[in-house]
Amino acid sequence: MKMSNTGDFMAPHNVLDSNNNIPKTPKSPFSSKILMSPLASPMKKALTYMEEIGNLTKLNDPQDDWLPITESRSGNAYYAAFHTLSSGIGIQVLLLPLAFVTLGCMDMGIISLSLVFIWQLYTLWLLIQLHESAPGLRYSRYLHLSMAAFGEKLGKILALLPTMYLSGGTFVTLIIIGGSTMKILFQTVGASNSHIIIPLSTIEWYLVFTVSAIVLAQLPNLNSIAGISLIGSLSAVTYCTITWVISIVKGRPQGVSFETVENKSDVARICSILNALGMIAFAFRGHNLVLEIQGTMPSSLKSPSHVPMWKGVKFSYSIIALCLFPLAIGGYWAYGNLVRSFTIWIVYII
Repeated sequence: MKMSNTGDFMAPHNVLDSNNNIPKTPKSPFSSKILMSPLASPMKKALTYMEEIGNLTKLNDPQDDWLPITESRSGNAYYAAFHTLSSGIGIQVLLLPLAFVTLGCMDMGIISLSLVFIWQLYTLWLLIQLHESAPGLRYSRYLHLSMAAFGEKLGKILALLPTMYLSGGTFVTLIIIGGSTMKILFQTVGASNSHIIIPLSTIEWYLVFTVSAIVLAQLPNLNSIAGISLIGSLSAVTYCTITWVISIVKGRPQGVSFETVENKSDVARICSILNALGMIAFAFRGHNLVLEIQGTMPSSLKSPSHVPMWKGVKFSYSIIALCLFPLAIGGYWAYGNLVRSFTIWIVYII
């Protein structure tokens, strides 16, 4: 190295290129091979993680940014609890005492109900984990999750048909139950003014409920109906609590029996047991909304969405357990085999 007149060091002439610039240090021919080797992949992942840590990641399908359900990513554990609780309790829970009677004893009913409840929580936990099972993607719908698990063609075949007929059956059931309930509420509240108000037929009440649902569907996203889900949750918890509390407070009516009704054949007995297990399984619901509810939550590498979602699910299913088990046990204890006449059981409670 030589020193110039200004005191700066100069590179030797044999190192300078034609433009009097110092050339860059040449790279080793083995460096690219090392980085391309399998040993470099953990290092690359670690560097990528360090670069992205703390930043919000877009782990979603671009279509989710404008679809109504997942358009808003401002959900939290409270919203998840409201939505899960509202979708997890339905009129099907009133069949649980009848399932206990069909099984023949309270012990078998409690064991079956507990096993189904544990299975429900386990499958919900699986869905919550599968929502972000692949890096960079969020599966907010069953079709997407099925296609990722079984391939595009087989996934569509396995998911489309069940989704279509289950959705159609749910719509029909909700319209029938909702319209009939609105009719009963109208008759109860407006009984004193029946000469002023024109009564509607059952079909007309179905149309009123359908129009109300269509109007409600115009809200921008799922988070915007969190308040409605809260009202639905409180209503469901209230009518379940009132049902089993009144059943116990009123006491057993005359003629209550807990003797098992013998069937004519073993086949009929097996069918009755399967029917009772189906009633218990039918009382649990809410799987169809888990992916969508979790899709409304923000997600980052530091705070993945499955953490607040699981907190909301645990809280909501604690409340659901406090509704289902007392209702099933209290209804069976109070009415016994009289529960077989479902209409008489409901009328007696009211």
